[in-house]
Amino acid sequence: MTLIGKRIKELRKNAGLTQSELGKKINVTKVSICCYEIGTRTPSLETLIDLSNLFNVNIDYLVGNDIYVVSDNKEEYGIKLSEEELEFIKIIRQNDKLYDKLIEAPKRFVELLDKKLN
Repeated sequence: MTLIGKRIKELRKNAGLTQSELGKKINVTKVSICCYEIGTRTPSLETLIDLSNLFNVNIDYLVGNDIYVVSDNKEEYGIKLSEEELEFIKIIRQNDKLYDKLIEAPKRFVELLDKKLN
């Protein structure tokens, strides 16, 4: 499940809506809602705007850009991360050995992880 899908499902359930009911409210099919939630389809910009308005959340939240992180030295730049990404980073940092290997060769580390998972 993608982060967008996870967030849509969470918001839908919190609102007490079925996939069909949500689909009717934003003019898409139940199948589309299901596909968004499991990550096999990505909502269009128009659909993201409709979801944002319906659930009264920012589009940044739906796509996982909900936390703005500024560099440690307080320079005038930063990036947006989801809460889930930030939690992942916190957990990785707790394991010094793993963190050092990840920082040393991030691309290689991700390739190894991908290979293990597939």
